[in-house]
Amino acid sequence: MTDLIVRKMNFAFEDYDVPFLWNEENPAFSSMANAVSFLAIGFEKMIVKMILQTKPLITDPEIAEEADAFMRQEGQHSTAHRQHVRALIRQYPGLQDTLDAVIGEFDLLTANTPLKYRLAYTADLEATFTSVFKLMLDNEETLFRPGDDRVASLFIWHFVEEVEHRSSALIIFESVVGSDMYRMRVAPSIFRHVMRMIRIACEGFNEHVPLEDRKSDAMGMFASHRNMQKLRGWLPWLDAQDNGPMPRAFDSLALGEQLIALRGIIRSQLPKHNPAHEQLPALADVWFRRYEAGYDVAHWYTADAIAAEAQS
Repeated sequence: MTDLIVRKMNFAFEDYDVPFLWNEENPAFSSMANAVSFLAIGFEKMIVKMILQTKPLITDPEIAEEADAFMRQEGQHSTAHRQHVRALIRQYPGLQDTLDAVIGEFDLLTANTPLKYRLAYTADLEATFTSVFKLMLDNEETLFRPGDDRVASLFIWHFVEEVEHRSSALIIFESVVGSDMYRMRVAPSIFRHVMRMIRIACEGFNEHVPLEDRKSDAMGMFASHRNMQKLRGWLPWLDAQDNGPMPRAFDSLALGEQLIALRGIIRSQLPKHNPAHEQLPALADVWFRRYEAGYDVAHWYTADAIAAEAQS
C-alpha cells in the first residue's frame, strides 16, 4: 500500500492581496517561486491526464494505488497554485495571458507527444526535486521565513510533499516503459521545455508587473539574458530593454550547498537512480510531524510565532 497522504490545504489567498514580491529581502527568489506556481499549474494538469491514460496499463495493484495517490497529491498542488496565481492576476490582469500560454504549451505536449515521453518527462523532472527542494528547505530561514506567510507555507507544503512522493514518478515510468536509456535520451528536450515554460512566465512578469513591484529583472535567472543585458551596456544600439537589477535567487546561499544540489540533479538522471536513497531535508520530517499533530501548516510561520508566544 502507498504511504502517500492526500492533504487538502487552504492558504487564505482570498483574504487580502498577495504581493508579487512576497519575500522583499530576495526579489529574485520571489520571481522564481512565482514562476514555479505558473509552471506547476500546467505541469500538474498534464500529470493528471497522463496518469488517467496510464492506469489501464498498470498491472501491479500496488503501483496502481501509488499512481492514484500521486495524481491526487499533484491535483491538490495544482489547485493551491491556481489560488496563488489567481491572486496575482487580480492585481496584474495581464498575467492571465501568461498563465494561458504556459497551460497551452503543456496542453500541446499532451496532444503531440506519446505517453511514454510524458512519463519520462514527469520521472526526469520529479527526480531532480529532492536535491533542488532540499537546498531550498535547508535554507528556509532566508528563502521563506522573511516572506508572506501564505506564499511561504504554500511552497513549503508543496516541496515537502514532492519529497514524500519522490519515487512515485520513476516507479510508474519503470512499470510502464522501463527504459533508463529512453529516459536519458529524451532528458535534454524535457529540460529545454521546462526552461521554456519558466521563461514564458518570467517574460510575462517583466511585461505585466511594474518594476516597482518586482524590484528585479525576472529574467535575470537566465544566463543568455544576463549576457544580453551586459552587451546592452557596451553596445547601446542592441534592442534589449532594461528591466531592472539582476540579483540571483541563491546568491546568499553557500556555494558548497549549491554544488551538492547540482550533483544531485545530475545523479538523478543516471540509470538505476533510486530517489529513496537521497538525503532528505530535515524540515520535511518536522513538517510531517506537525501536520500529524494538528499544527496549522497552512500558516507555517504565523502558527509558529503564536505557539512560541503561548509557551512564553
